Amino acid sequence: MENSKRATVYFTAEVHKALRLRAAASDRSISDMVNDAVRAALAEDATDLEAFTERRGEKSVSFESFVSGLKRRGRI
Repeated sequence: MENSKRATVYFTAEVHKALRLRAAASDRSISDMVNDAVRAALAEDATDLEAFTERRGEKSVSFESFVSGLKRRGRI
């Protein structure tokens, strides 16, 4: 890995064992697997932030008024 930084991460014994077994089965390192998982989580966050930006102008409805409307229309 070029431009990599070192970090210490603590896993429970069970999670660490599962990671070791998965890494061995897939012929990958735990580091590569953790990097991929973190990248996937960050990509999901980026997608969520884009959605928030796109919906910024939408009208906001409170939970209470939404549920009241459902009840009023006989939906619940």
